Amino acid sequence: MPECSGASQMGRIMAARNQAATNGKAELRILRRKQVEARVGLSRSTIYGAVSAGTFPRPINLGPQSVGWIEAEIEQWLRDRIAASRKVAA
Repeated sequence: MPECSGASQMGRIMAARNQAATNGKAELRILRRKQVEARVGLSRSTIYGAVSAGTFPRPINLGPQSVGWIEAEIEQWLRDRIAASRKVAA
């Protein structure tokens, strides 16, 4: 009996992405500013301040007045922030 829930569909999508990544066929995705804001929970000014400080991934130019961020770099930044926040002081 096939599952029809959104969670199972999401699981299949994530499994397909993982499969593609392990086959060396990783999908390159670009996130626009509002998507980055939603994903990392920071405001526009905070993101650009961190880019200027060198503590956040730099956007790439998509056109004369358009930029985007590489999704994998944003995900890595999030993983690094999580790891740093969970370190135990020695």
